[in-house]
Parts: sequence; structure tokens; C-alpha cells
Amino acid sequence: MEKSPTIHHESLSFHVLGPLEVRVGTEPIRLGGLIQERILVALLLETNTMLPVGRLVEAAWVDAPPATASHQVRKAVADLRRRLPGGGEILVTDGPGYKAVVTPDQLDLGRFHARLAAAREATAVGNAPEVVRALGEAVELWRGPVLDGSASPVIEAIAASLEERRLQAIEQLFDARLARGETSELVGDLREVVAKYPLREVLRGQLMLALHRSERQAEALAEYNKVRDLLVEELGIDPSPSLTKLYGDILRESPEPTAPWSPRSALAQTPPVVDSPRTLPYDISDFSGRERELEEILDRARRAGDAGTRIIAVDGMGGSGKTSLAVRAAHRLTDAFPDGQLYIDLRGYSPGQQPISPVGALGTLLRVLGLPDDRIPEDLAGRTTQWRTALAGKRLLILLDNASDATDVRPLLPTDPGCLVLLTTRARLVDLDGAHWLSLGVMTPAESFTLIRDTLGQRRVDAEAAAAEELARLCDYLPLALRIATARLGKRSRWTLEYMVDRLRDETRRLDELSTGERSVAAALRLSYQALDKDSRVAFRTLALHPGGGVDAHAAGALLGTSPRCGEEVLEHLLDVHLVEQPEIGRYAFHDLVSSFARGLHSSDTASSDEAAVERLLSHYLTVTEAACGVLFPGRRDIPTGIGASPFELPPVHTAHQARTWFAKEQNTLLSAVTLAVRHGHDRHAVCLARNVVFHLNARGLLDEFEKLARTAVAAARRLGDDSLLGVSLANLGVAYWELGKFTEGMEVAQEGRSLAERLGDRGTEAHSDSTLGLYNSLLGRFPQALSHLERAIAQERQLGLLRAESESLTILSTLYEQWGRYEEAAASARRAVELSERLDQHEGKLVALVDLGFAYVGLGRYEDADAALAQARELCDETREAGIVAMVLALSADTSHHLGEGEQSAEHLEAALDRVTSSVSLLRSVKVKNVIARVLHKHGRHSRALVLHRQAQKAASRLRYRPEEAYAHLGMARAAEALGDTTAAEHRAACEELFTSMGVPPERRRS
Repeated sequence: MEKSPTIHHESLSFHVLGPLEVRVGTEPIRLGGLIQERILVALLLETNTMLPVGRLVEAAWVDAPPATASHQVRKAVADLRRRLPGGGEILVTDGPGYKAVVTPDQLDLGRFHARLAAAREATAVGNAPEVVRALGEAVELWRGPVLDGSASPVIEAIAASLEERRLQAIEQLFDARLARGETSELVGDLREVVAKYPLREVLRGQLMLALHRSERQAEALAEYNKVRDLLVEELGIDPSPSLTKLYGDILRESPEPTAPWSPRSALAQTPPVVDSPRTLPYDISDFSGRERELEEILDRARRAGDAGTRIIAVDGMGGSGKTSLAVRAAHRLTDAFPDGQLYIDLRGYSPGQQPISPVGALGTLLRVLGLPDDRIPEDLAGRTTQWRTALAGKRLLILLDNASDATDVRPLLPTDPGCLVLLTTRARLVDLDGAHWLSLGVMTPAESFTLIRDTLGQRRVDAEAAAAEELARLCDYLPLALRIATARLGKRSRWTLEYMVDRLRDETRRLDELSTGERSVAAALRLSYQALDKDSRVAFRTLALHPGGGVDAHAAGALLGTSPRCGEEVLEHLLDVHLVEQPEIGRYAFHDLVSSFARGLHSSDTASSDEAAVERLLSHYLTVTEAACGVLFPGRRDIPTGIGASPFELPPVHTAHQARTWFAKEQNTLLSAVTLAVRHGHDRHAVCLARNVVFHLNARGLLDEFEKLARTAVAAARRLGDDSLLGVSLANLGVAYWELGKFTEGMEVAQEGRSLAERLGDRGTEAHSDSTLGLYNSLLGRFPQALSHLERAIAQERQLGLLRAESESLTILSTLYEQWGRYEEAAASARRAVELSERLDQHEGKLVALVDLGFAYVGLGRYEDADAALAQARELCDETREAGIVAMVLALSADTSHHLGEGEQSAEHLEAALDRVTSSVSLLRSVKVKNVIARVLHKHGRHSRALVLHRQAQKAASRLRYRPEEAYAHLGMARAAEALGDTTAAEHRAACEELFTSMGVPPERRRS
């Protein structure tokens, strides 16, 4: 049996309601240090209860305990025994742990509970003076927070429950004093307490009542206005119905207004269980959206229970509206759970507060059910048993809000199938078996617009509907952000929605704008961030350096300096806690507001590691694009980059399909990566990465992006001072200008590139520049100059063994000869280009060469050979080919089929070409395709349609100074006009004669 406390330490007293004090009589005892104090407080807060050494380790250390923590706990207990009179009889070893054996009179916490019990007894017999005295003595025992703010999380969790009991005692004391008739003398005391706890509606109601009874009605009404504004600002809710009723009673000067809640009932002797307790928070009046999720919860909740505990859990990122949804559902389910609806905030992610322990949570729940403190066990096992016994046969709904750990939730789960648990958490508790999970993302645009309209009023929102939609987008459709923004607009009647939108457009201050009082998007995100372990926080910050467009496991691995598998594990963990989203399998992205928050975490302290991570990512993308280009564009000239290959595992880009798919998926990311390289001063990465990406953009016909990226590369190369890379970048920009029809700019760039390459002795770039200059001169109708440049380019490329470059130059040469009417030479050049493309297995080049060969054969009247070449070309046309080249193949096929007398086949090809020409991206190709299609339309007797297309081609060609096709457009317009009897035919004949003559194309060599 345990020894009873002896006379030796009867004068020993312990004080835990404030800074820890231990006294013998009036003399304090030194306890040795903070670890000893925390261990002693942990034992005293749960007197006569064995606490395992592991629990005391948790109580003693705020951060990760040392490896010797268990040994240090035992040493601390031994030290305390030496310091305390009779310490061996007070701190008793019990199995695997220790317990403190003290009498209630020796501990101020025991005296606190004793005084509360005395107040209950006095209430039961109607002894009002004794109630006030007992409560006053109970409250006076408190000298401050437990351990004076230096407690560990374990102790703080228990202390939080005690603090709530203290506040209830204060409210009960004021209620008792009000009941005795005190009024004006209470006002000062109440104002002091309300200032410390401004959101407690009971205290505010008591102050209103005291002011009213002191004939200070205006001040009483002002207090209601204060708390109403505060509740809306801080919590987004309205005052409770009971407080609103008190306000109405005072406003109407009712003779006997009633208090919002009378805590005196808690002092009376209560039955073991209260009938139908209801402690749900107030439902938000303007709740909107989430209809699908709400219906899913209601449907699941109303299904008949089975043998297990029913749990519906809602997880989602901070600010996504989990609590509002759960509270709305709970209120809608009151009829299904008539025995009560209970609510408790477990504070898993509450700012400045520690999570409530299962012991503390069960104590609160049992008190709500009406159990007095003296009937509530001190240990977790006892409270769990008492809780489940109290719920037996009941149909209760229990809302466990803000949970962070499955181990804290399990003891709170009822075993009776008639009960339902609603649970909210930021991170899915994967080890909580049996729960039906519902993940809450951001709202839809329509739901967000409805929330704005319901909050600000339909008239105001309808007047600025576009601004309201933009406001929703800038708030990332996050309910918390939307409520903060609309709350600010609600309080500022002069602000328009457009003005708020303008403030939010500044990304550097967006999170600051989405903050009001204690409510803040940044604060909500920070709690999720702080809940991560150290390594995950570092990974989160590092992954936020990604430029956007989605990050896959390989890019994540490169950023983090690890394998794709480890990168994916990190991303999946961040997905579980809703700090990233997954738009598709294997791809992850940050919400805009999360991304803004993450960028704010970077500082001078992280600068070095950030720069290393960015460089790893850029090298990764450069290495992958090099490999992908090697597959898609064989024979491409190697350019020394001066950058080593990434050592991290690459995604599979071994086949053309894999490489093309990867490029398409990463296209936007790669464009952003070049911008990232420029922003971080990695100009060499910017130039080399841009060079690879423009190959993909050109092949896809994305010419505006091609030009922009090529200009970025030129600027970076100039900053870098690397003339070799500048020459390459100028060559690519020259191609972009050609594709876009910007001949003047293109000629200047190509000439600069050629001069630079010649000075450097870079024969490859010099040849490329000559080829580009040949192309431009050909388009401008300067055929002899074009021929000179092209012959020089092809000779150098052949000598250097640059087969791909030679093939491309040969197709340009073939086009030149075809426009010149020199069809035999055009065919020879095209055949050589086809041969080189086949040798390189380069299908894109082969497709272009086959089209050129088809044009040459048509010019020679060899229609069967043309048809054979175009048949091969059609086989190469698929959804990956640029629409313009496909339209060209089909248009020329229609012309060839017509010459072969295959009218039906010609018409079929013609219609297919017409379908595609409208979506052609390349303006140059569009001009030529329209001329060819119009020529075939004319042969089919569709002269009016032919005239329209020729006219479109002529206008574009004239604007571009694309002389050969301008001439053919005039020729086609003349033919169509003659067929239609249009008098402009002669004018067009004269125009085309002038152009053809200036280019040296004789009549017999012109396309027919």
C-alpha cells in the first residue's frame, strides 16, 4: 500500500497555478533547474497518476530530446527527492514511471478544485454569499500561466484545459455577483477581464448587463457593436443568438434582460449526463458553395450505422473552409442525432497554442456531458472508458476540429455505432482506419463569385462583375482569402472591387493585402509550414524555386539534389498536407498563394543553397533538352556549352515519341526556366537552354514564342560576351524572323551573325548565316544573290560533314530553283535533301524535302513522280506536324491528282487542305498554301473562291515583300478575274509581268 504523507512534510506546499513554487512553511525550496521544474509540474498536474518515463521526457523537453533523455529524467527525479522534505514518499516509483502523492491541501490546484466543489454545494442550497466567496478564493489562487510561459508542449496542453476552467470560474463569479445585485462596482472588474479576453461572449454579455443595470444603456449597446465587429473581423462569424437577444432587450429597454448564458448552472449538482448537449459553433449565415461536398457528408452521415465507429473526415489546405463546411453539415444533421452535437477544437494548427491532449479533450467533453470534476478520472484510460460509457446507446454527433495526429484522435472516438464523428484536419491522417475521407480543394470560380456576391451584396457585385471574377482568381479561389478580401471591402465603402483587384495584382504584396487582424492567409499557410519537420521545410522552400508549369519527380530530384524517387516522396508528403496540388498523375504544382508564401521564406541565409538548387535545375533541363533534341533532330550541330551534364537521373526521352511528349508537357516550364536563368544571372544556361527549346517551338509552329526566346538568348549571349554563342543565337533569331515574315530584321540579324562567325572562324555558323541570307534573298526575289549565298553555305556544310544543315540548305535551294522556274535543278536539290534526311532518319526534314520534290516534278510535268513523292509525304503527316506543312502537302496533292485526272481524289485533298489552312501558323507558308489551293480551285471551276484566296495571299505577300508569291497571287487573280469577266484581270496581268520580269522568271517557266 502507498504510504500516507507524514508529519515530516505536512507543511510542504506546491503551487503550480503560475510560476512553480515549492515551500516549507513560508520558505521556498530551490528545485535545481528547468528540467526538474517541468518534470515536477507534469507529475503535480496529474497527481496520484503514474506517468511513464517517456511521458516525462515529452514534458521535459520542448524540442527533440537528447539520446540520454530517459536517464536524465531519472536523475532529475532523484535530485528532486533529495531537495524535497520526504521526497521519497512524494515522488513514488510506480512500475515503468513515477507519480506524485500529495494531499489536495498541499497543492494549489487541489485547493482550486476544492473551492469549485464548495461553490457547487453552496449553489445547490442557495447560499449566494458562500458561492461568491468560494469562487473568489478559487480565482485568487491563480498567479499566472503554468510555469510562467516556459512550459513544454505536453504541459501547455494540460494547462490550456486548466486555463479554460479558470475562465469559466471567473464567468461564474461575475454571474454570482450579478445575481446578488452588484452592478456599477462590477463594471471596472469586467472591463479589465474583457480587455484580456475580447472574444468571450459570456464576459461581454455580463459587462453589457452590468452597464445596463447601472443605467448606462449607450455604453452597453456600444459593447455589443465592439464584439460584433471583432467577431466578423477575426472569425468571420456573427454574435451568438443569445448575445443578440440581450442586445435587443437592452435596446428595447426591457425591464429584465437576461444574460447570454448563465454559468451558475455549472455550479449546481448535475446529473451524470446532460440531455442533448449542443456546443456547435454558430453557422455562418452567408455560407456558400461546397454543395457537392456538403451533400456527400449529409448522405454518408444519414446512412444506417454498422458495427464500427462512423467517421467522416475532411482534409484540406489552411483557409479552404473545412471548419465552415463541417459546422454547416453538423447543423443540418441535428435531427439525425437528437442526443446532442458536441464540438471541440483540438488546436492542431492554432497560432501560438499547443494541441489539446487527449486527456484534456476528454475532460472538456465529459464536463459538457455534465460530469463534475470529482467524477472525472485523472488518467487517459479512465477518461476514455468514462467517455465511451457515457455515449453508450446515444446518437450524438461529435465534431473534432483542427486535428493533427491520429493518436490524439483515437481516444476520443466513440464505440457506439449510433454516433458520428466529423473530423477536420490539414493533413490526411492516413493511419486513422475506418474514416471516409473528403479532400477539400479551392472553390470553383462560380462558387467563389457567389461567395463574393453573398458577402458584398448583389447590386455592388453586379456593377463590377468582371472585377469580382478577377478578385476570385487573384484570391486563388481560396475561401479564407476571399473572406478577408470581402471583409476589407465591406468595411471600406469607398473602395471599388477594381481598386481591391489592383492592389492584389502586385504579387509582392498580395499576401499582405490578404490579412486583417489575426486572420491572414500567410498565417494559415505558415502553420502548415511549421507543422512540417525540418527537412520537409527545407524541401518546401527549395521546391518553390521551380519556375512553375508543374514539377515532376525528376525535376524535383534535381532541385533537391537527390533521386526522382526521393523527390516524389517529398512531393507526395507536401500533397498530403495540401501545400502542393496534383493536376495530373506524376505532376505537382503550387497554388499561387502558396507559391507567394514560399518565395517569402527565402532570405540571405538561404541564398547560397538557393542558388545551388537553381543551377542544378537549369543543368537538369539543359541535359534533358540536349538528349531530346538529339533524338528529334538528328544531325544537329554540336555546340560547346561550357556546362557539365546533370549527374541526376533524367526522364526517359529515348524515342521520338517520348522526347516529343516530354517537350510538349514541359513546354511552358522550359520557357519559364529560361526566364529563371536570366533572373539568377545564369546567362550561359539561358542561351544554351533557349537554343534547344526553339527547335521544339519551330517544329510545333509556335513562332511568337520562338522569336521571344531567340531574342532572350541573343541578349543573354551579349551580356555573357561569348561571341560563339552569340553567333548561334543570332542564327536562330534570323530563322524566327523568316518564319514570321520580318524580312528586314531577319536580314540584319543574319548579316551580323555571318560577320561575327567569319571573324571567329566559326565555319558552321557562317554557313548557317549564308543559308539564311540565301533564304531571305530568295523570298525578296533576288535570285542570283540567293544562289550565291546558298552555294557557299552548302559547300561549307558538306565539307564540315553537317548533314542536317546541308539538307536544310538544299530544301531552300530547291525552293529557289522552283520559284526561278529551274525545275530540273530544283528536283536534284530536293532529291539530295530527301537522301540526307533518310540517312539521318530525320522525318521533319524529309517531309519538307518531299514537298519541294513534288513542286519540282509538277513544274516538270512529271505528275506521277510528283504523286509518288507526295504519297510519301502524306504518310509522314500526323497530329505532331505543323498545320501549315500538312496543308501544303494536301494542296499540292490536290493539284497533282487533278493533273492525273483523279477529280474525286483531287476534291478530297482540296477540302482537307482548306480545313487546315485557316489554322496554319506560319504566315509565309500560309501565303504559298493559299496560292496553291486557289490555283486548284480555279481548275475546279470555283473561280470566286479562288479569287478570294489569291487576293488574301497577294495582300500578305505584298506586306511581307514576298515577291515570288506576290507575283503568283497576281497571276492567279488575273486568271480568276478573266473567268469571271472581271475587268481587273489586265491590271493583275501587268503586275505579275512586272514582278516576274524583275526576278528573271520567263513565262514558260511559271507554275501553271
